[in-house]
Amino acid sequence: MSDLILVTGGTGFVGRHLVQKLVARGEKVRVLARPKNVGAGPRARPDNKGNHGGLPLQNVEICQGDLTDPSSLRQALQGCRFLYHVAADYRLWSLHSEELYQSNVEGTRNILQAAKEAGIEKIVYTSTVGALGNTGEGTPGNEETPVSLKEMTGHYKRSKFLAEKIALDFAAHGTPIIIANPSTPVGSWDVKPTPTGQMIVDFLKGKMFAYLDTGLNLVDVEDVAEGHILAMQKGRTGEKYILGHRDLPLIEIFQILSRITGRPAPARRMPFAVAFAFAAFSTAYANWISKKPPMISLEGVRLSRKYMYFDSSKAARELGFRPGPVEQALEKAVRWFQEHHYV
Repeated sequence: MSDLILVTGGTGFVGRHLVQKLVARGEKVRVLARPKNVGAGPRARPDNKGNHGGLPLQNVEICQGDLTDPSSLRQALQGCRFLYHVAADYRLWSLHSEELYQSNVEGTRNILQAAKEAGIEKIVYTSTVGALGNTGEGTPGNEETPVSLKEMTGHYKRSKFLAEKIALDFAAHGTPIIIANPSTPVGSWDVKPTPTGQMIVDFLKGKMFAYLDTGLNLVDVEDVAEGHILAMQKGRTGEKYILGHRDLPLIEIFQILSRITGRPAPARRMPFAVAFAFAAFSTAYANWISKKPPMISLEGVRLSRKYMYFDSSKAARELGFRPGPVEQALEKAVRWFQEHHYV
């Protein structure tokens, strides 16, 4: 068996950076991608280095397939030694919520079963801190904080919680799986963008007139990609590793963005009840009339009731995970969105 590595979700936000780092290390990489995602992105044209959509295609094999199609997964895994399962449907609103469960839950089951049958030597599965326990009161959660399905807010978090349980079950039955739990990555190549990336874009457009009393754990997306490689090298089967960095109140995130851009940070705190009412109306309008993503999703506002703070000391201790300043990550995100005409 060769040292070929399969990366699912290699055209996504974290996956792009992971593929780039693997190629830079001289690894042979195959990317599983749905046909519409090859070179995905509104500005994904080849540059003068032969990169396309953030992927160095001259060094990457693209294998078309889908997590819901087991036969395509078996084909993609042929000849591979390692697997990074990064792909996920990350949306806080969907007109058809069952799509998230098909991709995140059943897709994870499909790829892990195919990997087990193919005799893959080691797997890193990308979960999320959203599937972990957290008091929400400002005390950081960790890999051992108690949590249950009923604590999961919305379809995205529920689907990722269930998918993580599937990965843990495979690990318990002997499949060599390590679980990476990224917090809130920020940086370049946030094409779609993610909900946090959209928040940055809205700030750059001057659409942020108020802030909610909440907080996030931010980390550079490039460090998250590096953390995946460290997990593959040093992680223990069946263990979870939080890949995060700095806990920040939302207002401080806006203040950092203000220092980077010269734009004013919002000065007013929006009461949760007001945000909830607006999000409820916006989501109802999206569900029943526009059929397009709401301006503010109800799920996103519900999530903001908790301070999503996390402790990544286990990854530092066992993997040697050492992320860089979040200010630099936010600056890279701002620069990328500006250069790619999102504002």
